[in-house]
Amino acid sequence: MGTVSSRLPVFPWDRLEPYKSTAAAYADGIVDLSVGTPVDPVPALVRSALTDAADSPGYPTVWGTAALRDAITGWAGKRLGATDLEHTNVLPVVGSKELVAWLPTQLGLGAGDRVAYPRLAYPTYEVGARLAGAEPVVYDDPWELDPAGLKLLWLNSPSNPTGRVLSADELRRTVAWAREHGVLLFSDECYIELGWEADPVSVLHPDVCGGSYDGIVAVHSLSKRSNLAGYRAAFLVGDAEVLGELLLIRKHGGMMIPAPVQAATVAALGDTEHVGEQRERYARRRTALREALEAAGFRVEHSEASLYLWATRDESCWDTVGDLAKRGILVAPGDFYGSAGEHFVRVAFTATDERVDEAVRRLAQ
Repeated sequence: MGTVSSRLPVFPWDRLEPYKSTAAAYADGIVDLSVGTPVDPVPALVRSALTDAADSPGYPTVWGTAALRDAITGWAGKRLGATDLEHTNVLPVVGSKELVAWLPTQLGLGAGDRVAYPRLAYPTYEVGARLAGAEPVVYDDPWELDPAGLKLLWLNSPSNPTGRVLSADELRRTVAWAREHGVLLFSDECYIELGWEADPVSVLHPDVCGGSYDGIVAVHSLSKRSNLAGYRAAFLVGDAEVLGELLLIRKHGGMMIPAPVQAATVAALGDTEHVGEQRERYARRRTALREALEAAGFRVEHSEASLYLWATRDESCWDTVGDLAKRGILVAPGDFYGSAGEHFVRVAFTATDERVDEAVRRLAQ
């Protein structure tokens, strides 16, 4: 009997370790622009909420506190334009990666079922399909998919890795197609607060979904918006029947957000000032890195949103990774996200101002 891990691809970041060692040996150290992990402080009001709730000896609930559900529905209404949300339309999750990886399994998918995701995509969509024993399928335009056996369709706008934003028309067309064919649609919108040259629209906006959440669920996270990657704070919004079924399963699995993190999430969703401050930090870093990359002969494609620049010199991504590593800069090879990315690298602008400035200096050499 084969192991479950044998169904999975090689963990991509392990392949980057030799290049990380090369970059780390550079004078004045590595500038790590690969993973895209937040480096700026957790907002003070969020830390205060966490510590104020630290005396939490009892078990939290999978569905979260009523205050948390109020905060999610309130935020989704104000920020996403979602209408008429009830508590049954929301579900907290333990970070979005856990949800993506285990969703097909929790939906009961398996052999003979198909899970579709963009040709260039976050690798965990494929991992989730393979963990469940389902067939992973990539697409360029979702409405051109063969719907036979297709049980789950992933959208990702703004995209990781490319930063591409789907228009309201593209989203509307996809929602209509999925409903016509009875395909459950999950939209990963974790970068929606980080639009630069476009204003990302949620699949939950009434102009897209027609005011109905039937067959659609949006995935959101506070990791990037509020520097809470270490807190594992995320949530789903959408179809009450789908979320109700997931809630039942996740209760049995004990998939609970810790009570102090729930309190911190409430604080984070209730404040927009820290989001604006963080956007300003990222905007400065993005501009500096983009100008430096283009001056160094790179072409940046898409990248109108998210925390990444999708850059190419029309060569193998590993040649680019190797060359930049010799300059002490570590980036992610595009083929981590699918073979269509083999000539691109993903450059995160999540490093500190000092490290970004150092990367700019090195790129000019």
